[in-house]
Amino acid sequence: MTTALTTHPSAGGEIVRTGAADSATGTYAGPAGHPVPGAEVPAAPAALLSVRDLMIGFEHVDGPLVRGVSFDLHRGRCVALVGESGSGKSLTARTLVGLTGAGAQVSAQRLVLSGGQAAGDGDPGQWEDREHPDGRKDLDHRGGLDDKDDLDLLRLTPREWRRVRGGRIGFVLQDALVSLDPLRRVGAEIDEALRIHTGLSRRARKDHVHRLLADAGVPEPQLRARERPAQLSGGLRQRALIASALAAGPEVLVADEPTTALDATVQAQVLELLAQRRAAGQSLILISHDLAVVAELADEVLVMRAGEVVEQGTPEQILSSPRHPYTRALIQAIPGPHTRGRRLAGEGQAHEPAGASAPVTEPAPVLEPVPVLEPVPVLEVRGARKSFRTPGGERRVAVDDVTFTLGRGEVLGIVGESGSGKSTTGRIVLGLEDLDDGHVRLLGEDWSDAAEARRRVLRHRLSVVWQDPLSSFDPRWSVRRILDDAIRAAKRADAQADSRAEATVEQLLEAVGLTAAVADRDPGTLSGGQRQRVAIARALAGSPDVLVLDEAVSALDVSIQAQILDLVHDLRAQTGLSCLFISHDLGVIAHLSDRVLVMKDGAVVEEGHPRSIFEDPQHPYTQTLVDSALGLATTSTTTPTEA
Repeated sequence: MTTALTTHPSAGGEIVRTGAADSATGTYAGPAGHPVPGAEVPAAPAALLSVRDLMIGFEHVDGPLVRGVSFDLHRGRCVALVGESGSGKSLTARTLVGLTGAGAQVSAQRLVLSGGQAAGDGDPGQWEDREHPDGRKDLDHRGGLDDKDDLDLLRLTPREWRRVRGGRIGFVLQDALVSLDPLRRVGAEIDEALRIHTGLSRRARKDHVHRLLADAGVPEPQLRARERPAQLSGGLRQRALIASALAAGPEVLVADEPTTALDATVQAQVLELLAQRRAAGQSLILISHDLAVVAELADEVLVMRAGEVVEQGTPEQILSSPRHPYTRALIQAIPGPHTRGRRLAGEGQAHEPAGASAPVTEPAPVLEPVPVLEPVPVLEVRGARKSFRTPGGERRVAVDDVTFTLGRGEVLGIVGESGSGKSTTGRIVLGLEDLDDGHVRLLGEDWSDAAEARRRVLRHRLSVVWQDPLSSFDPRWSVRRILDDAIRAAKRADAQADSRAEATVEQLLEAVGLTAAVADRDPGTLSGGQRQRVAIARALAGSPDVLVLDEAVSALDVSIQAQILDLVHDLRAQTGLSCLFISHDLGVIAHLSDRVLVMKDGAVVEEGHPRSIFEDPQHPYTQTLVDSALGLATTSTTTPTEA
């Protein structure tokens, strides 16, 4: 493992770095990154990718957004960049694949991809080099990936980047459904990479596509290659995307949040695939806000905050003995059974974009337990059953004989992997799906079979927060108009609607921890955490008795997720709000829920208190979920108080 040659000041002080040998000098660097006199060590093998003092800025933006990032990536190793939204980690990743964007200003002491044979198994071939007058080489790929020359990534032209990207450096994005062309078959997507970067014949490419899908763990690769992305599950789409990125056998694979929003079992499968590639000699750069993912794969971790590296070391050092207060705050914000009874977000955590600064303080004040206020349930679901007709004409059961109750002030967690029926159950509760059998009662009244006129009266007593708030907002509306519309829909406006709506909008924003100034902004200008707070404010506009949160924090980084979970706890404590919390994240469920339902194939297979579910699971499927979950309870630097 290597460290940067110099330290770079950050908002929280110098980079906290463990001692390591520097491959360029063969000297030993102490904890502050300075060479130790006389401590000579043998020079390490040359790095495959060497990054020194990387700086990234944009025209018309004051100051760099990424400052002083340095690391070495060796063959068969994994370097992880960790941080919350706006830390600069994804901007760094996109720079490494030549996708920084228009107006970008990139500089570095060194940004070099060393020459050598690629890690993949494409046909042998050469890069033809044509010298420019300035000494820069124009790379023209002729059927393979055998490049003996070092590449200065700062000097590549857009045309050269198109050859290097995919050929020598692969790139995996977070959302496979967005990254893959929805109109093209999966096989055609992978074939394009082979056609551009290899000299394989059409028949050979077809066979190679099937082999790539099979190697990526996609069952029935010949069949899946003919399907479109929307026909695949989330896990299979992500595997297909990884297969496409690996098609031309790149030496380096850059994976930007490859497991975000995937359920525990699918996440474990994707991580296993990446681990297999690493074991086969693939070099990885992993971008993630999930420290548990990092612990599984990385050899070296760089913790980024506001565009700078604040701590650098092995996963064991970072997770078990974090030295920088920001790193400790990130670890303490990870929800799980060990965090029950304490607040996750610290007062000093900063959630500003790269370039901003703020002091970091220690979090973890204790939360007061919230009792269930009434034994009488506010929501009853009895024998609920729902099926859908498949394109082939068959009926698939999505929810099968589901029964549960929800008390006032209670949080009921529903957990399960994709396709378990948990989101369909939420839609049934909201009245968005009609039941085949069973019934739902809300506040003691029939809800599932009520006439539409009665439903309109009761509807504002139920509300929902979806996973992606931006897609549920009208992008042309301001926050004020969004909230005002929700207020009117709940029939809370009257003849003085204008003045009352303005006051109520401000009260709603205050209730979710936002200032009144946010009311006049558009959703697209808000951060992810701010948008989710506005979504919760909209859901509260009708003073609901039951709030359904469907994967409401699954795509948020750990610190913003912590804020939202603390907010939900505060709201239920203040208002007696009952919550149906749907998630694939067992840590979130364990932290917040009073009771847990585990669903599989549309049925509830286990129900109980979070402690019993996670410490002594009775059903084999629950055990599988718990085993797949990547818990970090043992790395917490504080002792939680059990609720």
